[in-house]
Amino acid sequence: MNYWFLYSVTPILGFTKNYVKYKQVNFKIFARTPLVYVIIDSILRYYRMENIIMWTLILERWFFFYYKIMIAYLCDHYHRKKQKYIQKYNLHYL
Repeated sequence: MNYWFLYSVTPILGFTKNYVKYKQVNFKIFARTPLVYVIIDSILRYYRMENIIMWTLILERWFFFYYKIMIAYLCDHYHRKKQKYIQKYNLHYL
């Protein structure tokens, strides 16, 4: 299977999800995944790794998990949105 096809699935599905959920188009967010794919793919090809496509897809997800965790931690999303979570999920704190 063509690796460009595999590399295009996640960005297109993410773009579609953002449009359906938020009703807006953000090409900056759409373009960052292929950019990260190119960087990771280049690094893996430089080190002559096996299964480059699989590792690129996995490492891209791990990269963005770490990125989003760090952004949420640095911006203190939990405390900023705590009241929203209490109402939305009917949480009770002791």
